[in-house]
Amino acid sequence: MAGLRLTLAPERLAVCRLAPDAPIPPLPLGGALVALTLTPDELSLVLPEDAAPANAITEAGWRALRVAGPLDFSLTGVLASLANPLAQAGISIFAISTYDTDYLLVREATLTAALAALRAAGHTITEAPA
Repeated sequence: MAGLRLTLAPERLAVCRLAPDAPIPPLPLGGALVALTLTPDELSLVLPEDAAPANAITEAGWRALRVAGPLDFSLTGVLASLANPLAQAGISIFAISTYDTDYLLVREATLTAALAALRAAGHTITEAPA
């Protein structure tokens, strides 16, 4: 797949886990990435660190890269073109897909190496204003 255009979001994110029957906490609206996934086993949230519920198991310190979209559903290999160079660099990811695009989360501690690996793979990255 040809190089993708990515935008690095300015905020630090948290990935949170709650019980599947937990009430959905208040979610921040507007601006930052917020994702909610409910399965029979868990309620997962991705949201700004300062909005993480106190009663959740939380992994903080993530940064999000947004793939320029909207992406056509017939496209193949979008996430693979991002995940493969990061895997080769030993960088773990957390991926989120929406109707229009994909988001790739990397730990802030590996952000510099992740950006270098993605650029070396031919992707273009810009930073969103804070």
